Amino acid sequence: MPVQIFALERVATPIGRMLVLTDAQQHLRAVDWQDFEPRMHTLLRRQYGKNAVQLHDAQHPSAARRALEAYFDGDITAIAGLPVALGGTEFQRQVWQALRGIDGGSTVSYGVLAMRIQRPTAVRAVGLANGANPVGIVIPCHRVIGANASLTGYGGGLHRKRWLLDHEAQHGTALK
Repeated sequence: MPVQIFALERVATPIGRMLVLTDAQQHLRAVDWQDFEPRMHTLLRRQYGKNAVQLHDAQHPSAARRALEAYFDGDITAIAGLPVALGGTEFQRQVWQALRGIDGGSTVSYGVLAMRIQRPTAVRAVGLANGANPVGIVIPCHRVIGANASLTGYGGGLHRKRWLLDHEAQHGTALK
């Protein structure tokens, strides 16, 4: 299998430097936090295989970067239509697609998400797929909470999850 080359952008946000990876077709391949860069590389290896991806600094700002910057500036709908290309298993992709159906400013539990994909007994598997999401924010895994409404794990840290949910609640109400 040929090596895939992804463009890497480092984007300043209110909650830390974000890493944005896009392919030659401008599909988003990964979004993660600079302080979690090793985790991003692990997820890339799991999805595409060892040594199957090379990262090169982007020559120009991508549409994904511009949309994410708009999101952080308060337009939480700016990321909704971003094209995403993912590896992962069929089940993971099903969970990730369901995540994109959670509106900004809303949250659901892992159990509700499992029911939405018609796999009500797969709550743990849904949680694992959620944790393996390589495109945070755009595939909004931060919108999934515990059954008791508690904030549960987030690959970028709970402080970021809390900030993202507060940001979306604040700017989502302005849209209504």
